[in-house]
Amino acid sequence: MRLQGKVALITGAGRGIGRAIALLFAQEGAKVAINYSKSEKEALSLAEEIRRLGGVAMTVKADVSKADEVKNMVQRVVQEYGKIDILVNNAGIVIPKPFLETTEEIWDRTIDINLKGTYLCSKEVAPLMLGQGRGKIINIASVSGLAQKSALGNVPYAASKAGVIGLTRSLAVNLGPHVNVNAICPGVIETDMTASLPAEYTRMRVEETPLKRTGKPEEVAMAALFLASEDSDFITGEVITVAGGRGMR
Repeated sequence: MRLQGKVALITGAGRGIGRAIALLFAQEGAKVAINYSKSEKEALSLAEEIRRLGGVAMTVKADVSKADEVKNMVQRVVQEYGKIDILVNNAGIVIPKPFLETTEEIWDRTIDINLKGTYLCSKEVAPLMLGQGRGKIINIASVSGLAQKSALGNVPYAASKAGVIGLTRSLAVNLGPHVNVNAICPGVIETDMTASLPAEYTRMRVEETPLKRTGKPEEVAMAALFLASEDSDFITGEVITVAGGRGMR
């Protein structure tokens, strides 16, 4: 029960990594707010599962790229739970296209969800955490945001995740000493998002991974639990890579 008495808001938590984080946090004692944009059925199912296991969960719909929806989301969570101790900026998209086939619309949507969404949610929650004198913000980036050639194929996605890493470090400076801000860079993780990628892409990425396999959402969730808990109180502005050795620099 490492998060007993804490309130956690996880964006994009209906599926994949976000779902695994929400489930683990609830099992560790946190009251969980499950954000979703389109995956309502999955979010409601997750909330019901958490309650069935004895946890506390609510769902809240919001497009994280829209400031008014983010504001309403945070207000609803505070009305229900009274505070927010942990924010996990997990919501993200990837649209697989070669660079010359990308459009301005693809660029804008990717940046809006992955980077602007992280900024908006952090900006809305930060005053609450500063007022409490304590808080944890965890941003889900990607090895695509690191300086690794093989991960940089999708230009909008790589740019957005590199931006998340830069934003993480800047927020760590701006919100210290009371709020810890860190990022996790997953590699190829078994989610619906990666399932939409070409099989050859996944095979090549596994081949260049020292542990020779894809990761599981639960393995990313364990890193998030560490960063959300008191065990990481002296860590901020850092990036934890959960990629089986892929992305080493």
